[in-house]
Amino acid sequence: MTTERADAARNRAVLIATAREMLAEVGADKITMDALAERSGLGRGTVFRRFKTRPGIFMALLDDGERAFQERVLSGPPPLGPGAEPLDRLVAFGRARLGFLRENREIARAAFDGRTPVPFGPPTTMTRLHIGTLLHQAGVAADLDILAMQLNAALDVPVLLYAAPECDGRDDEGFEERLASGWADLVHRLTR
Repeated sequence: MTTERADAARNRAVLIATAREMLAEVGADKITMDALAERSGLGRGTVFRRFKTRPGIFMALLDDGERAFQERVLSGPPPLGPGAEPLDRLVAFGRARLGFLRENREIARAAFDGRTPVPFGPPTTMTRLHIGTLLHQAGVAADLDILAMQLNAALDVPVLLYAAPECDGRDDEGFEERLASGWADLVHRLTR
């Protein structure tokens, strides 16, 4: 593992913070490589080296958010973090993951440039491992690798990116709650 130079780490932090500010103020559509360079006070070359493409900005924002999410899962308070029963953690994990994906939907849409096979990048190994571990701890007797992969798919980003909650006349948050309730139901049925 290579260690990031101190100046590169500072630049990354400045660019991520600036991109988040711009996202809140003007939305994803207005964030460009040039606008990010100007707003951050860093050179255009620095921005291009760091992100390579405009979708790279959003992939970096997702990666940054994913790290924070994983920290909550690994060491946050129960039931999401350690200390709760495995099934309670699994339900809490699904609810938190769906919330995370909903909160980052605009970023994920901007990260998807048609060349990226999955808008959030490759499936997270951490998510599948975490689900598999909780299933094992709950005593589920099955092919846990496959089951974890299938459950991970239920929490996958395309559901939230492309499912249209407004098509049934319900609001976005109601849709998220329905997905979270469906996740809890799925976990409880699976582990009976």
